[in-house]
Amino acid sequence: MFFSDIHKRIKIILISIVLLFFLIVFKVFYIQVINYDKLNNLAKDLWSRNLPLEANRGNIYDSTGNLLASSLTTTSLVLIPNQIKNKKDTAIKLARILNVTEKEMMAHVRKKTSIERVHPEGRRLSYKIADEINKLKLPGVYLVKEAKRYYPYDTWMSHTLGYVGIDNQGLGGLELTYDKYLTGSNGAIKYFSDAKGKTLNISQKYEKPQNGMNMTLTINKDIQQSLERELDNAVSMYTPDHAIGIVMDPNSGEILAISSRPNFNSNNYKEYKIEDINRNLPVWMTYEPGSTFKIITLATSLEEKIVDLEKDNFNDTGSITVSGAHLHCWRHGGHGMQTYLEVVENSCNPGFVNLGLKLGKETLFKYIKNFGFGKKTNVDIIGESSGILFDEDKISELELATTAFGQGVSVTPIHLAA
Repeated sequence: MFFSDIHKRIKIILISIVLLFFLIVFKVFYIQVINYDKLNNLAKDLWSRNLPLEANRGNIYDSTGNLLASSLTTTSLVLIPNQIKNKKDTAIKLARILNVTEKEMMAHVRKKTSIERVHPEGRRLSYKIADEINKLKLPGVYLVKEAKRYYPYDTWMSHTLGYVGIDNQGLGGLELTYDKYLTGSNGAIKYFSDAKGKTLNISQKYEKPQNGMNMTLTINKDIQQSLERELDNAVSMYTPDHAIGIVMDPNSGEILAISSRPNFNSNNYKEYKIEDINRNLPVWMTYEPGSTFKIITLATSLEEKIVDLEKDNFNDTGSITVSGAHLHCWRHGGHGMQTYLEVVENSCNPGFVNLGLKLGKETLFKYIKNFGFGKKTNVDIIGESSGILFDEDKISELELATTAFGQGVSVTPIHLAA
C-alpha cells in the first residue's frame, strides 16, 4: 500500500514536469514565432530614438504659375542629454553661440528626456550659427533640417495668404483654411540606444519626410501687382484709415486680385498687432456703399419694367420729401427735367428714391436678397461677414428710400464685387 502511494506521487510529479515542459516550449514557440514581430517592434520602440526631419509645406502659386509662398530649408538644434559627456562645457559653448545665458542652456542640457529640442533659441538657425555649432563636434548635439515659410512678395495679399507659425502650422488666411493639405508628414532619422542613452550598434534608419500638397489660386500676379500699386498710391495721396481692393472675373466669380490697407509682412507677422493681422477687410468689414449700390435699384427697376430709361422723365428740384424728411441731390438746385437714363448718368439721388418707392419694399428687398446681399458668398477666406441689412418687414418708407440710393444699408466689399 505504501509503495503504491509512492508510485502515484511519482507519476503525478512526472506528468506535472512534462506538462510544464510543454507549456514552456509552447510559450517559447509563441514568443519566437507567432508573436515575434509584435514584440520585436515593441522592443525597438523602447530602444529607438527619432531625430525629426520636418516636411516642407506645399507651395502656393498664382494662376499662371508664379510662386506666392514657398518653404526655405533651415536648421534647428536638438540635444540628446544622455549622450552629452561634459554637460557644463557643452552648455557654456552653446550658450555663447546662441547668445543666451549658461543657466538657460544648462536647463536644456540636463533635461530628463530622450530628445530635447532647444526652443525657441535653437530654432530656425542662420547658416553662420549652424556652422559654428557643427564645427564643435559635441557629443549628443545634433542639427536637424526644418522648413521656414517664405513669401517672396512680403506684404502682397497678406491677409488672404495668411501666415505660418514656428512649428510650420497655418495660423491665418488660406494657410489656415487649407492647412491639412499644405502640411506634409514629417520624417526622421532613427537610431537605437539603451536606457542610459548609449548608442547601440544597429544601423540607423532614414524616414523621408513627405512634403505637403501644392495649391494654385485664381489670383493673377500681374493684376495683383497693379492693385497693390494703386492701393499704395491711394494711401500715399489721401492717407485714409483703410483702403480695399478686389478684382473679380464677372463671368466666373474668380478673384483675380485682392488686398487692403493696412496690411502686414507675412514673413514677419510677429512684429504686428494681432488685430491688424487677423482682420481681412475685403471680406470682414461692412460699410455703407453709397452710389455704387444704385446699380441694384436700377437693375431691379429694369427687370420689373417699371421704367423706360429713354422715354420716362423725372424732374429733379434738388431734393425729394419722404415721410417728412428731405433727401437731397448732390447737385445744389438739382438737375431739372431729365430722362431716367440721365438720372443714372447724373447719379441723381431723388431719381433713385423715386424708383425705390415705385418698386416698394417687398420687390426691392427680394432682388437685394437675390443678388446675394445679407448672406455669405462662401469664398474660402476666413472671417467673412454676411453684411447687415434691414428687416424688410419692419422697414419704414424713409429707410426704403435711402436704401434705393445706397444709404442706411451695410454690405461687405466682397458682396459688392460679386
